[in-house]
Amino acid sequence: MFLGEYRTKFTGKGRVVLPHKFRQELKGKEVILSRGFEECIWGFDVKDFEEEARKQLEISATEERARYMRRYLFSSSESVELDAQGRIIIPSALLDFASVKEEIAIVGAGDHFEIWDAKHWKKHMKKVEVKLGRIS
Repeated sequence: MFLGEYRTKFTGKGRVVLPHKFRQELKGKEVILSRGFEECIWGFDVKDFEEEARKQLEISATEERARYMRRYLFSSSESVELDAQGRIIIPSALLDFASVKEEIAIVGAGDHFEIWDAKHWKKHMKKVEVKLGRIS
């Protein structure tokens, strides 16, 4: 399970080191990256992505919402490989989508992790805390 929140910066053009604890959760060297919601990038272990894909494919393509979700998820998904130093290269289309700049927040979300622009993550968490009634 992907847990925790980590701050980091790029080590090169679109290249970032995944936290060690997250690398331990991966069953191999391959990671599937995709558009998430609220302008973040989702990262999945291949098996977990296949499970999510199966859920989406169980809904009939005759349903409009199912078609939209499939297009949203699958059109942006890309396989990337961890290198020997535990780094991945995030495709530029995903970086643009999530407006990820220099400082990055990589956060656990249970069955997947999320990559956020650190400033955007901070703002988002403030909204979450208000919605949960933690702050006003």
